[in-house]
Amino acid sequence: MKKIHDVLLFHEANKGEGFLERLEGKKPLFICTIGTTETAKIPGISAAGKYPELTDYTPPADVELLILGRCKCISGVPVTPEGIPTPALITMAALRLADTPVLIVSGGLKVKPHVPFIDLGGKPGGDIRTGRAVEDVEETLTRAEIAGDNLSRMADYLVIGESIPGGTTTALGVLLAMGIDAKGKVSSSMPGNPHELKIKTVEEGLRATKIKFGSLSRDPISAISHVGDPMMPAFAGLVLGAARRVPVLMAGGTQMCAILAIIKALNPHILENVAIGTTRWIVMDKTSDIKGIVAQIADVPILAADIDFSKSKHEGLRAYEAGVVKEGVGAGGAAITAMTKSRGLITKDILLMEIEKIYESLMRPTP
Repeated sequence: MKKIHDVLLFHEANKGEGFLERLEGKKPLFICTIGTTETAKIPGISAAGKYPELTDYTPPADVELLILGRCKCISGVPVTPEGIPTPALITMAALRLADTPVLIVSGGLKVKPHVPFIDLGGKPGGDIRTGRAVEDVEETLTRAEIAGDNLSRMADYLVIGESIPGGTTTALGVLLAMGIDAKGKVSSSMPGNPHELKIKTVEEGLRATKIKFGSLSRDPISAISHVGDPMMPAFAGLVLGAARRVPVLMAGGTQMCAILAIIKALNPHILENVAIGTTRWIVMDKTSDIKGIVAQIADVPILAADIDFSKSKHEGLRAYEAGVVKEGVGAGGAAITAMTKSRGLITKDILLMEIEKIYESLMRPTP
């Protein structure tokens, strides 16, 4: 697999190389799109929080960490049930090293972060098993599109990440509703990917509204409304608004496949200006198949930051190599951005040193 500046060209390599060339040395704007959903509270669905009920706090805590360097809505940092820290540490390190500005956009939250953010007026998501997942999808998407258009005038390109617990389950819901075979292919923040639970959850939601596989292939608004989450219209709208003018790196794992399907259904012409940026852990994950899903949707490149924690001195970071967490809060895209903006001067080794420094300061017990 070809590599440029510690970035793996995982899928559509020639297009990926051209996309990276367009970004090299340019000024990015990083946006983190956040939301919460009742789906994340289904036991066993998400590892984005020590207990399911804490998932309402994970996205606001993640972005507080990015902006402030510490969390205010919780004590400590967001962790998995096993105590593995949020991938926001990776994002934070990459953004600091590359001196990249950050904006937060809310699709719908229960707990507001203690930092400035753009509120698109969306509400928190429901439980997709009811078939009533997200309210006012079209309104949120329209507002996000206006924001994306304006933000694209402030930077050479946008990098858009997300934080929403339970997001791969809702991504599966939207993908199946839109006719994309994603069963057993979405990733997980846990090493033992709970595919059966995700499929059962999604199928319950599809049955509740009598949606058949592919019946909403041209209606992404309805797909999100029934079995999606509030991050999706916010994220997709930002891309739709910005990619008409500048390149957009969609920073995330298999959730980006659902966003890609939504964008293709609404405006396929802008896909030439779009790529997916993720981590090595996602593209090498044997329990998911991001390439297999993307190939069904569009010929967009998948780029992966070749981050490696196997030599880290911290057990909490080495756990990533065992398949815990893998991606989130735009970690892969932020790392790719740092490597590309610096023309390769920020390497994966330099990035690891910065991540370890942040990890040590955050995980240090308070006196």
